[in-house]
Amino acid sequence: MDVTTSEQRPVQIPVGAIRLEGELAVPSQAHGVVLFAHGSGSGRLSPRNQFVAQALQERRFATLLIDLLTAEEESRDALTGGRLRFDIGFLTGRLIAATDWLSQNPGSRDLGIGYFGASTGAAATLTAAAERADKVRAIVSRGGRPDLAGGALSRVRVPTLLIVGGADHTVVRLNREAMARIHGETKLEIVPGASHLFEEPGALEDVARLATDWFERHMQT
Repeated sequence: MDVTTSEQRPVQIPVGAIRLEGELAVPSQAHGVVLFAHGSGSGRLSPRNQFVAQALQERRFATLLIDLLTAEEESRDALTGGRLRFDIGFLTGRLIAATDWLSQNPGSRDLGIGYFGASTGAAATLTAAAERADKVRAIVSRGGRPDLAGGALSRVRVPTLLIVGGADHTVVRLNREAMARIHGETKLEIVPGASHLFEEPGALEDVARLATDWFERHMQT
C-alpha cells in the first residue's frame, strides 16, 4: 500500500532545565507512535534507526527519534568513559520524560506508544515500560542488552520482541536469559548470519519487517 508520510520535524522535549533534541513524524491516520531509544554512541540521526523509522512511517506509524543526552553531555561523557551512556537509570528517566511528552503533545496524545530500543537503549525501554505500563503497548529490541534492565525485567508486562543477529553469539545468550525473566508476551527472533549492527545485506530489512509486524499486531487502534 502506498502511504504518504509526513516529513520529520525537529522537536525539543523538556527534561528539567534541559531540552532533548528529537525528530517527530506523524503520518495521517497513524496507528500509534514508536519512540526510539538509541544505544551507546548513537543518536537520532543513526542511519539504521532512520531506516526502521521510515519503514514504520510507511505502515502508518508515527515515530519519535530522540537523543537521550544533550550535545554537552555527549562531549563530557566521551571524556569520562561513557558513564552516562551506560547508566540505565539515567537513560530510563529521559525516556519516561519523552513518553510523558508524547502523551501530552497535541499531535500524538491520542496514539498508543511503542518503544524501539537498541543496545543499552533496549534496557531503558524495558525499565521505562515497567514504570509506564498504562501507556506503552509494545517493545522491540534490536541487538539490545535487555539483561541490563536487571530487576525491572520481572515487572515487564508489555509484549516484547527481541531481535538479535545470529552471529552475535554473546548477545543471543544474554537475550535468551533475559527473555526467561520477562513475564509478559515475549518472542526472540534471530536474523541468520547477522552481526551486532545488522550490516549484512538484507539484515536491516529483516529487522524493519519484524518490527513493523510486531507493532501492527499489538498497537493498531
